[in-house]
Amino acid sequence: MPEYRVNQIEDVLRGLHESVQGLQGTVVISLDGFVVASHVPSANGRRRRSDAATDSPQVAAMAASIVAISDKVLAQLQRGSMHRVLIDGSDGGIVVVPAGSDAAIAVMVGHDAKLGLVMLALERSAEQVRRILTRPESRGRER
Repeated sequence: MPEYRVNQIEDVLRGLHESVQGLQGTVVISLDGFVVASHVPSANGRRRRSDAATDSPQVAAMAASIVAISDKVLAQLQRGSMHRVLIDGSDGGIVVVPAGSDAAIAVMVGHDAKLGLVMLALERSAEQVRRILTRPESRGRER
């Protein structure tokens, strides 16, 4: 049975959550603001789609806006391309990293997360997602 790209991306997100403590939800978004895939762990380790905040179109649109604004600010200041954005709030934060030229990963983190480990694992996951998304369609499925 072939494995589709969204399933492969969900596997990457699940692996990210298994490798780093303190992640509360992760979404891969297109830079147009659409949800590509997401993962929100539940108490028993399985994903619950019905109450997943990261599945919402609003989160995808906001993450896409964060990327667009960050790119514009960096371009205006002649600081190169965006590597990551961290927004730290009183109840947790969000980290957004590009995953190729057309997508990004946004992860919601709790205050208990070790940000260095989050950043390292997130960069690796973003590269995996980028490779999945840029494969030619005819090779996008495993046989």
